[in-house]
Amino acid sequence: MPSFTVFKAQKDGSIKEAITTKPDLTYDQVLVRITASGLCFTDVHYRHADMALGHEGVGIVQEVGPVVKNLRKGDRVGWGYLHNSCGMCEKCWTGHETYCAKRETYGAANFDQGSMASHGVWRESFLFRVPEGLTDAEAAPLMCGGATVWSAMELYGIGPTSRVGVIGVGGLGHLAIQFISKMGAEAVVFSGTDSKEAEAKRLGANKFYATKGKSEIDDPALQSHLDYLIVTSSYLPDWNVYLPLLAPEGKIIPLTVSDGDFKVPYEPLLMRGLAVQGSLVSPRFAHQHMLDFAARNGIKPLLNTFPLSVEGIEEAFNVLTSGKMRYRGVLIPEQH
Repeated sequence: MPSFTVFKAQKDGSIKEAITTKPDLTYDQVLVRITASGLCFTDVHYRHADMALGHEGVGIVQEVGPVVKNLRKGDRVGWGYLHNSCGMCEKCWTGHETYCAKRETYGAANFDQGSMASHGVWRESFLFRVPEGLTDAEAAPLMCGGATVWSAMELYGIGPTSRVGVIGVGGLGHLAIQFISKMGAEAVVFSGTDSKEAEAKRLGANKFYATKGKSEIDDPALQSHLDYLIVTSSYLPDWNVYLPLLAPEGKIIPLTVSDGDFKVPYEPLLMRGLAVQGSLVSPRFAHQHMLDFAARNGIKPLLNTFPLSVEGIEEAFNVLTSGKMRYRGVLIPEQH
């Protein structure tokens, strides 16, 4: 019966070190020793939830269950937001298990374990091989942040001839810019000020626009130009600024987690055939595509690292919520 350390959120917002004990491994279960855990802004939403934290995990296989087929002790693997699904519904059969009615996801299941821990026990079929070319720390943020932006690209038609706008240069945005650029598409980036312009262009942005205080983007060449608009900012934008930039039949893909209703002007949506596409993290086939593409093309998150301890987790949360993370936090076990 494996026992291991987990770091749990408490109702008062504090972090507590605790022990989780699991039954002996059965079926396709795998025990993973964690070597890196990403910190995603989704974790902030569960800071008061009395549960084990973290859903961007990378580690080394320590033990395997009796029907594990492909993984072996010593293999390097990762996992993300989705932990399990029924495997028998139409969504699972067609590679859309992220929308399975019986899915198990971070914050809704498996409250006793997460990636902020010494180990975890997960199904083989929801673990992903980490390819050579990515360190453990680099791979961890890709397990959710990378999977989120990649899903918006692979599943909804973004390709090498696409013209893609990205709102926000942060944890998701700086990865989206790299994926779009390495795919060969045009990346047009929008940020509040020009403080991130040089960095965005170094990551692969073709054009950059500072938008704070502007009621329009005054570049005639950009009007009706964008095939897609990916929203990665921490807030929903003023749509009156951005809708004129979308080509007819352009698509808005909001990845921002925001309370309240999604409100967009109706007339341009109707008259120009625009679409709004909801999107979650990648299904498994696309998740592995994302990791392989990132390794092959040198796509790496920009990282701030912290020790995987109570103090390190609290510091990482403070940096993230203060807006000072550039751009993904990763927690590393002190003995690793």
